[in-house]
Amino acid sequence: MHVDIGAALASAADPGIERDALDDLDERVADAHERIERGRADGEFGYASLNLPETTDADAIRDAVEPVTDAESVITVGIGGSALGARTITEALADDPGRHVVLDNVDPEHVERTLAGRSLADTAINVVSRSGTTAETLANFLVVRAAYEDAGVDWTERIVVTTGESGPLRALADERDLPTLPVPEGVPGRFSALSAVGLVPPAVLGLDIEGLLDGGRAAAEDLAPSLYDSPAYAYGAMCYALEERGASINAFMPYAERLESFGEWFAQLWAESLGKDGRGQTPARALGATDQHSQLQLYRAGPRDKVVTFVRPRERADVAIPDPDHEDLSYLSGTGLGDLIDAEYEATVASLPAADRPALEVEIDRLDAHSVGELLYAMEAACVLVGELAGVETFTQPAVEWGKNATRALVRGEETEETAVVDDRERLRVGETESI
Repeated sequence: MHVDIGAALASAADPGIERDALDDLDERVADAHERIERGRADGEFGYASLNLPETTDADAIRDAVEPVTDAESVITVGIGGSALGARTITEALADDPGRHVVLDNVDPEHVERTLAGRSLADTAINVVSRSGTTAETLANFLVVRAAYEDAGVDWTERIVVTTGESGPLRALADERDLPTLPVPEGVPGRFSALSAVGLVPPAVLGLDIEGLLDGGRAAAEDLAPSLYDSPAYAYGAMCYALEERGASINAFMPYAERLESFGEWFAQLWAESLGKDGRGQTPARALGATDQHSQLQLYRAGPRDKVVTFVRPRERADVAIPDPDHEDLSYLSGTGLGDLIDAEYEATVASLPAADRPALEVEIDRLDAHSVGELLYAMEAACVLVGELAGVETFTQPAVEWGKNATRALVRGEETEETAVVDDRERLRVGETESI
């Protein structure tokens, strides 16, 4: 993986990082790296995430999914980190990403449409919940299980469960003797892509999970006590420094359709980990080249509160553009779609410092398992570094837990501190007409 920070230096953009400030920042990176390595060595909560390429047992995952590898597709039932990592991987690597569908929302119409007309006999179920009590996951699982029963399909023969050591889902798996894999200890869900949490669907579809872990190991080996020697730390340190200078929004813009879900995964990682104590960059999702035509106007000419992160593979398959047989389109003759999207990438990256706006570039060699594993790990390491530099509790999510507690109490009809807030919140309704 390669990171180019040149378009975010003060000589190129405002906000930007001065060269001497970069050297000062590098000293702080060295201290943060020492803390991160100590946390990894001791297997501390959160820091253990960066050990997953070494601790994840690919053979155990292969063994657990073996009974369902004849499936034509797989449904993941999970939410947040229990689903986004797996979707990111299969979208990036599967020839037909439609073979993996995700139920990570309890929108009834979406759930019904996802299940309707699907050959459930040919579909594996991947249900993921550390606690086994996550309301959205368990509700969707019950709906899925009922759909299999209604279709006369034995769901117990089509399922793999990934969960913690206790809870209702673990009890069900033990009672029915279901293939079960552990959620890794000490690893928040959003950091768990390179574990069974993220690797079951790719394994069911026959993708190269070993290559993903190899890529993660390569990225781990690239961690070093200097941002000048570590692509992951270079990216994280620049994001931190830019936020300090007013870039409170990180617009994440992959130039590959197969990385669109990666932008969603990054958004959760960045927001849930770093949005604390009144700080944290707000991740905004974009897709190149599409969003050059819908968002670039804002990035170049709007408020100076953004950095745009560009991500692309250096190598990709190409499709030749047929001869247009028209003078105004002659510049397309002899080129391919790959040439065009690369030109769009270069032009868009250059357009930001040309407007005195910062950009960061992240490049992987190609969209294969090794590079995707490397990219996932590097962004996790970058996030941990930002947390260290900012002094926030990277691995907790108290605001999310408040919402979960409120939801459970509302569904149960309980009166709690959280439900009181829901009942008493300020309202000013517009557009309603009182009945007469």
